Amino acid sequence: MSANKDSDGGWKSFVWNSEKREILGRTGISWLKIFLFYVIFYGCLAGIFIGTIEALLLTLSSYTPTYQDRVAPPGLSHTPRSEKSEIAYKLSDADSYKKYTDAMTDFLKKYDVAEQAGGMFENCGDIPKNYIDRGSVDTLLEKRSACRFERSLLGSCSGLTDTHYGFKDGKPCLIVKLNRIVNFKPRAPTDNESLPEALQGKLQPNLIPIYCKNKREETEGKIEGIKYYGIGEGFPLHYYPYYGKLLHENYLQPLVAIHFTNLTLNQEVRIECRVYGANIDYSEKDRYQGRFDVKFVISS
Repeated sequence: MSANKDSDGGWKSFVWNSEKREILGRTGISWLKIFLFYVIFYGCLAGIFIGTIEALLLTLSSYTPTYQDRVAPPGLSHTPRSEKSEIAYKLSDADSYKKYTDAMTDFLKKYDVAEQAGGMFENCGDIPKNYIDRGSVDTLLEKRSACRFERSLLGSCSGLTDTHYGFKDGKPCLIVKLNRIVNFKPRAPTDNESLPEALQGKLQPNLIPIYCKNKREETEGKIEGIKYYGIGEGFPLHYYPYYGKLLHENYLQPLVAIHFTNLTLNQEVRIECRVYGANIDYSEKDRYQGRFDVKFVISS
């Protein structure tokens, strides 16, 4: 019994030693010094971290990216998108293509006429023109107006007359856009040599044309009857440059609708679409740089 008492007393004595006035083996002054040391130590670390971040932020602009060379411009994307760039559905099953038509409807909502009212939108016309200079991003920080782009320009792919965007009839549409890049100015092709044969002789000033064809030779002749809708059937230059979300919050990218009116059913058909411009390149490592490919599998 005495051994247990001694043991209990030793444990209690370590927690609070009334003779030496120590808590857990240290006096109050000792604990205060340790506390102050770690407060100062971690305070200095936090100050160094915050100072480093603040110094970095001083080199950055809220309106334009400091570096834009990590990804070569521009990217070309389409709606609806799907896993592994494959659009597959059955004509007899409306649910199989509903996700595609819903995606297009959601995407085009901001292109409704009602969404483009107000003084921050301007009518820039439906003829391709040169760039519209709205001032420098670095010196003029007021918000910029944006050109209207009404979805009616997309013809039969606008969803205004056909809410199924051709999917119901096996003639699907794709909505294509160039990705936004602050201050980027795509340059129109300067001669016919850089264009595919189908576009030669159709070169328009102030326009970035787009063209789609079969990706593989064995599918040639299975994608005839492609129609293009939009301003000049391409991307007009007067929608550029883009000034960023803070200064150009109402900006609408110009769109091109691609209508595949004669796809072969019950077969895999792979299509590649490219835009053509003097400063638009392509990369084998990035299949969305200036182009994209998509596979259609439409079952009857």
